[in-house]
Amino acid sequence: MKDVRIDLASDISIFVGANNSGKTSATHALQLFAAASRDRFSIHDFSVDCWDAINAFGDGVDGASLPSISLDIWFNVKANDLHRVVDLLPNLAWQGNFVGLRVEFAATAPDTLRTNFQKARERARENIRPGVNGGADYHPTPRIPCHYLGDGKSDRFRREFELRYYVLDRAHFDDDLCAKAGYAPLRVTPDKGQTGRDILAGLVKIDVLHAQRHLSDSAGGSRSEDLSRCLSRFYDRNLEKRGEDYEAQRALADSEAMLNDHLGRVFGPTLQRLAVLGYPGLNNPSLLIRTALNPATIMSSHEGARVHYALGPVNPRRDPLTLPDRYNGLGFKNLIYMVVELLDFHTRWRDIEENRPPVHLIFIEEPEAHLHAQLQQVFIRKVFDILVLEEEEAKHYTTQIVVSTHSPHILYERGFRPIRYFRRTSGPALQTSDVLNLSNFYQNTANPTRDFLERYLKLTHCDLFFADAAILVEGNVERLLLPQMIAKAAHRLQSACLSILEIGGAFGHRFRPLIEFLGITTLIVTDIDSVLPPQANKDNASPGEGAAPLAEGDASSAEEADASQTEDEAPEATDDDDSAAGSACMVHIDGALTSNQTLVQWLPGQKTIVELLAADKATCTQLPKANGDALVRVTYQTRVEVTWSGRTVAIAGRTLEEAFALENLAWCQAKERADLKLRVRGAAKLSLEEMAERLHRKISKSSFHKTDFALALLSHDPSAWNVPHYISVGLSWLEQQVMPPPAESVPELAPKLENLEQAGTA
Repeated sequence: MKDVRIDLASDISIFVGANNSGKTSATHALQLFAAASRDRFSIHDFSVDCWDAINAFGDGVDGASLPSISLDIWFNVKANDLHRVVDLLPNLAWQGNFVGLRVEFAATAPDTLRTNFQKARERARENIRPGVNGGADYHPTPRIPCHYLGDGKSDRFRREFELRYYVLDRAHFDDDLCAKAGYAPLRVTPDKGQTGRDILAGLVKIDVLHAQRHLSDSAGGSRSEDLSRCLSRFYDRNLEKRGEDYEAQRALADSEAMLNDHLGRVFGPTLQRLAVLGYPGLNNPSLLIRTALNPATIMSSHEGARVHYALGPVNPRRDPLTLPDRYNGLGFKNLIYMVVELLDFHTRWRDIEENRPPVHLIFIEEPEAHLHAQLQQVFIRKVFDILVLEEEEAKHYTTQIVVSTHSPHILYERGFRPIRYFRRTSGPALQTSDVLNLSNFYQNTANPTRDFLERYLKLTHCDLFFADAAILVEGNVERLLLPQMIAKAAHRLQSACLSILEIGGAFGHRFRPLIEFLGITTLIVTDIDSVLPPQANKDNASPGEGAAPLAEGDASSAEEADASQTEDEAPEATDDDDSAAGSACMVHIDGALTSNQTLVQWLPGQKTIVELLAADKATCTQLPKANGDALVRVTYQTRVEVTWSGRTVAIAGRTLEEAFALENLAWCQAKERADLKLRVRGAAKLSLEEMAERLHRKISKSSFHKTDFALALLSHDPSAWNVPHYISVGLSWLEQQVMPPPAESVPELAPKLENLEQAGTA
């Protein structure tokens, strides 16, 4: 059995996750069960993982059983609503706030189903025909039970399965709402009052505003729909009808002006509700409804009433210049379409006079289509202002909204707590998803970490919730260069949905709770950030000093270091330099430590440079635990072989810029690469150790602008330089984790399916 739990907030819940993580499937499942019609189900509503069990049962394998699909719906009931849920009270001694209803889709008579399949298979086998001229034999279906149930030409599936309803007792469920062992719920039968279908319909009404809205600028097309058609349908269902408005009938006969006034009055409240969205911009058009004066279809047909856009302010003393709706942008159309459809759902729910469901659940799929960022935020902020309930109604009825989205701007507006994150996990043969409630993360994470993460993500990257994997990088330079480095070192990652977050070494460990909660595969690209130990800082530092210790045998003075600038550089200041504080040093210095808290407090959990350089792959990798968590790998500078003047030595840079300069040493010293600011004066006369020392000093100074270096590097041919080794290794690891193997190494699925079918014919 495979379970997933989704907690819906009392007002709005936001479904997010990577592509194909199950957001649409969750909405589809609720629709199926709420519709209470087995005719809407198909074999494909069972996960692929269930098909082997179905086939095994049909073939009579010992111990095999047919799977079922069930939905447990829990309602939080207030005392004044108990009369609505009398049929769901498990017993007279019930106390509490939760009542539950289980809807199960299962085989009506499993043994009969198996018998019917085997008979159908025998009839098919009698009609097997040998192939002609060496061709394959013709095997009629059904050969396996899934063929028998999945045949779209017959109603076998609907005949063999049914919907069942059960009353659930909260006392027999644990804190995660999983039934305790041995619990058998009480089945709802029609002879005891309402049917299960009636009970569910009396408690919740579900409407879905689908993502495929097919709005179009074109005049034709079977799948397109313009706003005029949408508003006409809304009028026909909900608003004042022409047969009830005699003034409108006289206006139709007398003048177009009077009829247009009538349409303006009818649609006035709807257009006023649209106005609360505050469509941004100074010159955005207002809406008018104008008639085409076709008496036969004037109200209920889109040919009779059409949406026009007034150009400039509406002046009641004269007719404004107008254009039909197709001349406005898709974003504005989509906004109005969604609002009108939501008002339609809302009005039809409120118009239910007898036994109106107290809960109206509305699903909105991808409202961001065609809407720019600011308008997405306005929509999600104002949606409840549109679906307003009167104060007295609000005591007994409620509207809950579920939004599935890929828009970080919507998450920006709402924050962590409404998020329901669909975490996709892949196994050897199938893919599953868990649904995580970010409100739990919010409540269980202490400050300042919680507020830091929420504010940071709102300011930068809410796209973490839609990614296949995350890359946490040290700073702006890594963020700018990483796309080019991915193209060079792990090109298949270009097909993955990656979230690149700039975190810095000092704050990276604060992301650990969120990364582990989401369970998202993560690569951390950071710097080793070597610093002098405290005692060495005290002994070596003096007023005005700040240069890192020179390599052994290097007789260069501070003045010589200052003179080592390139011909194009101005003198370098050291006031804000890390080394001026007596802390930053080269990686090889004895006793050096790291100032990078991500390396100390997360991975690999080491403080000294010696330990960091000795850490192996296992130490730098965090494996997922049994209960989830995340697969995380950290990568930072290590020793690599560097060649200069015919001599090769293993050296580690302190930062990305140092590592890049060392691993592209000759290339960086060419005069045509002076814009990188990595050239060293008199480089040809310096030893490898001296070059490393000069580069360290140059890059450590505040006059070296790292962002300028990154932008300058982007202007050079990427094929000419090497990706730093530690980044290349990390990206290759992530590529192996996230991307499927190349096509030539993927086992063919066809033989497996063929073997499965042959097993059914044996």
